[in-house]
Amino acid sequence: MSEFLARSAQYFPLLMEGVTLTIVVTFSSVILSSVLGLVWAIMAVSKSRTLRGISRTFITIIRGIPIIVQLFYIYFVLPELGINLTALQAGIIGLGLAYSAYQAENFRAGIEAIDKGQIEAAHSIGMTDGLIMRRVILPQAVRIVLPPFGNTIIMLLKDSSLVSTITVAELTRQGQLIASSTFDNMTVFSLVALMYLAMALPLTFLTRYLEKRYANT
Repeated sequence: MSEFLARSAQYFPLLMEGVTLTIVVTFSSVILSSVLGLVWAIMAVSKSRTLRGISRTFITIIRGIPIIVQLFYIYFVLPELGINLTALQAGIIGLGLAYSAYQAENFRAGIEAIDKGQIEAAHSIGMTDGLIMRRVILPQAVRIVLPPFGNTIIMLLKDSSLVSTITVAELTRQGQLIASSTFDNMTVFSLVALMYLAMALPLTFLTRYLEKRYANT
């Protein structure tokens, strides 16, 4: 045990650099996926058949392609088309786009859960569709969406490890580099697992709290 602790103390600073980058990737991807997901969701419930079709097509395509393939395409293929991105930019955009499809389904479910009577009442007093969306639908939908949103963040945190495949030196990549130079796989990847758990647990507890908080609302 003492040897494990000594080695852990040696590897910890480098792994913490990976943790910092993991948080950056996760936080940035959450923001991007949430904004895009809300756009796709609003399009999905639009009265316009064209907008609904675009939203459904995008979501179907994105959900049907593995995230790692999307990352490879953005990082390795787009430069051939003249679009050059850093590994970090490609990772954030790839995860953001991939998870926007799942966020869209969460948001759409929240929007469609709103009582139609409220929407009709808002129309009856002269509110426009845009105003109804901002003042009536979205505030209530956000409350409904919060628990699944928390689960999505946890999933994104874990999937952030996929950006290691395009050389982003986040936690998993740092662990791989340390293990390849020290051959101390057990210590390194035990620490990596514990660090992911330490980041995921607070989100897990928060998600459970939100599920209980809004279970009967």
